[in-house]
Amino acid sequence: MESKPPGDDVEKVVTINRDQSASQEWTRLLAQFAETRDKAVYVELFSHFAPKVKAYIVRLGLTDATADELMQEAMLAVWNKAHLYNPSKAAASTWIFTLARNQSIDWMRRQKYPEYEFEDWHAGEDEGDAGEQSVLSDRVAEAIKTLPENQAQVIYMSFFEGRSHQEIADRIGIPLGSVKSRIRLAADKLKTIWRAEV
Repeated sequence: MESKPPGDDVEKVVTINRDQSASQEWTRLLAQFAETRDKAVYVELFSHFAPKVKAYIVRLGLTDATADELMQEAMLAVWNKAHLYNPSKAAASTWIFTLARNQSIDWMRRQKYPEYEFEDWHAGEDEGDAGEQSVLSDRVAEAIKTLPENQAQVIYMSFFEGRSHQEIADRIGIPLGSVKSRIRLAADKLKTIWRAEV
């Protein structure tokens, strides 16, 4: 009987272990900063998370300049609210991305943007190789399958592929307003589905 070469399975296990180890280290550093307020630790957290937070905000469909401003606000919130962080409840990445998400939603509401709040979605628990991918639950993926094709397409491209609204419009050849409208309609339908399941 031939032995199976390790191949992809071993690589996946190594990647998962490395990612979990990195996530645990960032969680430890944030907890340390919460206790010590050590500026060097904050600089390390800022250097790692700031670009990822900005990329996440850009994927929400905001401009680069707005994403930069909101990233600064989110990272300032990390400085100001670190004492509230509880490592037993969330990984550092989850907590930081939640702050960024809340900053973004507040900004969109002030600007009267369409609201795309997906209540069960959060970012960053397992940062992965890129360290910035949103965590998408199986429940969300199943709910997306129930959407009309044109709405599922834009949701998939936005949240699974990480494309901006403008990139989606360019890619499928529809106006930017149509992309935003489809995402808004899809968000409303997803909320209805999730509330019905509760």
